[in-house]
Amino acid sequence: MSRRRRKALPSEPVRCVIETLSHDGRGIARDNGKAQFVDGALPGETVMAKFTSTRSKFDELRAVEVLEADDARMTPPCDFADLCGGCSLQHMSGESQIRFKEDTLREHFAHFGGIEPDEWVAPMRSPALGYRRKARLGVKYVPARESVLVGFREKRNSFLTDIDRCVVLDPRIGDRITPLRELLHGMDAYRRIPQVEVACGDDSAAMIFRNMDPLSDSDRQSLIDFGQAHDLHIYLQPKGPDTVHRIWPETGEERLSYDMEEFDLTMKFHPMDFTQVNVDINRNMVHRAVEWLDIQPGERVLDLFCGLGNFTLPLARSAGQVVGVEGDDAMVVRGRENAELNGLSNVAFHGADLQADFTAQPWAAEGFDKILIDPPRSGAQEVCEYLTAFGAKRIVYVSCNPATLARDAGVMVRNGYRLVRAGVMDMFPHTTHVESMAMFERVDN
Repeated sequence: MSRRRRKALPSEPVRCVIETLSHDGRGIARDNGKAQFVDGALPGETVMAKFTSTRSKFDELRAVEVLEADDARMTPPCDFADLCGGCSLQHMSGESQIRFKEDTLREHFAHFGGIEPDEWVAPMRSPALGYRRKARLGVKYVPARESVLVGFREKRNSFLTDIDRCVVLDPRIGDRITPLRELLHGMDAYRRIPQVEVACGDDSAAMIFRNMDPLSDSDRQSLIDFGQAHDLHIYLQPKGPDTVHRIWPETGEERLSYDMEEFDLTMKFHPMDFTQVNVDINRNMVHRAVEWLDIQPGERVLDLFCGLGNFTLPLARSAGQVVGVEGDDAMVVRGRENAELNGLSNVAFHGADLQADFTAQPWAAEGFDKILIDPPRSGAQEVCEYLTAFGAKRIVYVSCNPATLARDAGVMVRNGYRLVRAGVMDMFPHTTHVESMAMFERVDN
C-alpha cells in the first residue's frame, strides 16, 4: 500500500495582517476565514511570513519581514530570540507583555462562569534579564558541525538552538554556556550526556550532569576542575532522580539556599528540589500572600502543596500554628529541616494525597482560620471542593496556570466564597507563562 505524501508547503512568504495574539504568544491572522498562527508577529502588524505547517483548520507560519510594525515591538535583548524556544515574547515590550498576561487571566475568568474579582491589583514585576535560577539545558553532539550544542529547544521542533550564552538565565549559568560546551566537547562521554540541569541559590550555583554511562576518571576530573574554575557545585545523575549525587565540593551539605530577609529566614534546598525560578518575584509574592491573609495572633493556617516551606515558614512568623501539607515525601522532610534550621516550633509538615478528601486527617481536626494553596499547573479542583469544610475566613490561591485558577475559582464561588482581588506576577518575563494570585473571602464574613 502506498504511503500518502505530505502536501508540500508554499515556498514563498505570504502577507499576513495580524488581528490578535494567541495564548501561546503567536499572532493570529485570517486567510478566507482560516486561522493563521504566526510566530514573531504582534497584533496590529502586517508581516511577510513563511509556512511551517498547514492543516485543514489552521496554518502555522513564521514572520520573516515586518512591513508595518506595532508600537509594542522592540529589538530582542537576545541574539537567538527568533529561533530559541526558551522565550517567545522578546520582540514585545515589557509593558505589552504584562498587558497580554493580564488580558489572558481576565479572559479565563470570564470564560469560566463570568467571574471577575472586585479588585484587579497592580502586576508584580522583576528584572527581565538574568532572573532565571532553574532550568534544564539540552545537550547534543552534532557531527556535521563537529560541535556540542547546549541550550533550549528551537521553537516548535526538537532541535537544540545553537547558542553561546543566555541572557535570561542567572549570569552564573547564562554566561558560561560557551565554556560548558567546550568542557563537554572535550570529554570522552561527549555523546552520552543528554542534559544538564542547573539550579542557583543566593551564594552558590549547581550543575547536574545526566551521564548515560559511568564516566572515565579523566571525565570526572574535568567536571571537578570545571566546578573549581567557575565556583559551581557539580553533580552526576547516572540513572533516575534518586541517583543524583555531588562530586564537587567533596565535603559539606548537598544544599543550596536563599534568604527571605523580611522574615529572617534561610531556606535550604537540594538542587533537584522544586523552587521558584525568579527569586525577586518569589520574595514579593510571599510578602503579598502574607499581607493578603492578614494573619492574626493565635490563628491556625493551612498551607497546601507547601513544598519546602516557601510560604509555610513566613506565615509561621505571624500565626499561632501553621500546617504544611505536601504530596512529595522528600519535600515534607525538607520542610521540617527548614523549620528546624530557622528555630520555628509552631509549624508541622505532613504528607498527604491532595487528590483525596483529607478533612478527616488528625492534623485537620481543629480546622483552619486561613488557607494558602499553591498547586501545580493541573490546579486543585478536588481540593477546592473540600476546603469549605474548614470554614476558613480567607483563602489565597497562588497559580501557575490561569485556566485551572479560573476553573477552581468557579468552585470556590459556588461553595460560598467571593473573589475579592487578583493580579498577575511576571515570574517568567519574555515568555507566555501567566503566574497569578487570587484572594477569596467567605461570603458570610
